[in-house]
Amino acid sequence: QLQLVESGGGLAQPGGSLRLSCASSGSPLHFYAVGWFRQAPGKERERVSCVSSGEYNSHDADSVKGRVTIARDNAKHAVYLQMDSLKPEDTAVYYCAAAYDRNCRGMGFDAYTYRGQGTQVTVSS
Repeated sequence: QLQLVESGGGLAQPGGSLRLSCASSGSPLHFYAVGWFRQAPGKERERVSCVSSGEYNSHDADSVKGRVTIARDNAKHAVYLQMDSLKPEDTAVYYCAAAYDRNCRGMGFDAYTYRGQGTQVTVSS
């Protein structure tokens, strides 16, 4: 059983940066596809970015392309989402999710086996 815990959310100013962390309990995430999703109030959950099992190149949503970077830290059993040039419309609860040995392209949130509880990101001046 894999448990995922997100952290790193908070309040940021427009144009600022945040780094979100998705840490797993026990198992390294290298062989897991990891996806980052977000849900703003009154909106559907959307995929932000994901990285397939064993890979390091991410697949980013158009809304964040060029502003986010996914990085794996296998020693710390973590995957990070670096978000730069933040906009107020980035305000949402951010979730990470993991699935073993999968290609993350096209995977929705419910397709992942393990999901975290979320961390709030608020972008406001």
